[in-house]
Amino acid sequence: MSVNYICRHCGTSLGRIDQEHVSETQLGFHSLTPEERNDIISYNSNGDVTVRVTCDYCREALDNHPELSLLSSPLQ
Repeated sequence: MSVNYICRHCGTSLGRIDQEHVSETQLGFHSLTPEERNDIISYNSNGDVTVRVTCDYCREALDNHPELSLLSSPLQ
């Protein structure tokens, strides 16, 4: 199983965990609400997990220009 972290805005790969046994508690998924889990985490048919977060570059851009959050794909 792999856990792939990508930026939800620009699609940049932020990291990957290749470990056979890693728990949702170790990854911090247990602290998410069901809505957050549905928004952030997707489970692929091959057993891999994709976690969509915001990278530092996109976070800074959104912090400096909040109007970008009104667009469906602000930072491509």
